[in-house]
Amino acid sequence: MTQQPFSAAALRGAVDLSSLGKGGPSGGPQGASGAGAAGGQEPPTSGLLVHATDQNFTSVLNGTATVPAVLVLWADQMPESRGYVDTLVSLARSYEGRFRVVAVDLAASPGITQALTPVLQQTFGQISALPVVMGLLSGQPMPFFLGAQPEEQVRQLLDKFLEAAVANGVTGRADLHVQGEEPGAPEQEEPEVPPLHQRAYDAIDAGDLDGAAAAFDQALAENPADEEARLGRAQVELLRRTQALDPQAVREAAAERPDDVDAQTRAADLDLVGGHVEDAFTRLLDLVRRTAGEDRDRVRQHLLGLFDVIGQHDERVVRARRALMSALF
Repeated sequence: MTQQPFSAAALRGAVDLSSLGKGGPSGGPQGASGAGAAGGQEPPTSGLLVHATDQNFTSVLNGTATVPAVLVLWADQMPESRGYVDTLVSLARSYEGRFRVVAVDLAASPGITQALTPVLQQTFGQISALPVVMGLLSGQPMPFFLGAQPEEQVRQLLDKFLEAAVANGVTGRADLHVQGEEPGAPEQEEPEVPPLHQRAYDAIDAGDLDGAAAAFDQALAENPADEEARLGRAQVELLRRTQALDPQAVREAAAERPDDVDAQTRAADLDLVGGHVEDAFTRLLDLVRRTAGEDRDRVRQHLLGLFDVIGQHDERVVRARRALMSALF
């Protein structure tokens, strides 16, 4: 499975949208590729599944400033590529709307195809399989893979994508209804977001990290077993620690002072924000081995906090926890 680093900055400006949203049919294609296009009853970024067209694609991209999206390019000539849209929608629902799915019918959306071609060629060269699957975060494309992939591998990729989204403050959620769902499709119950969780998400969207932390703290006080609140609280704390850091200065300090606990923990935070999870863990595991006493305990506690950001069941955390036990004993 082809997989790219999650760096929106590396692709900034790579998609030319100047030809989109101009001219063309007033309502866009109908059916599988056009539900929710201009003139529909719902906003183009509403729901768990959005059918993007040349007319609404700019609005869809703008929506990824608040809710991450996974874009799927499909074609009627390859029915399995259209079927994979449903697979990703099911995954999005299992992630409780932490991302939405954007489906693009290649034949009906020449403008989108043209806009994305430079990025796709740079990443994949020739497009040899469908679907083409990409992440969209704050309007920037992050190529994922070509062709249908096993769910387990896709979940690992989505976990990393959502880590990057949290690190960049993109933590909104999609409504769990499916826009343009075909008649006869089974209705899905929409699990309610707990009020304190919603308050935290709204605070993050508003840039109020203190308010988000307070909401998660209250949720944990009321239910200490609330795993989602614990994970969200740890992610907010990481954002608070890193929002004012100068990355270049932090990297230089870490290189100059390899045994300085403050320098190394700051660098590990930036590693994690940049999606380099294993690098962050390895940095602190090596420091645990080189330190003793109070310094070692500070490093250990910081590493445990980073485990909370990623989630205790993540395989990388499981491996790092075993390495930590070995380093300590």
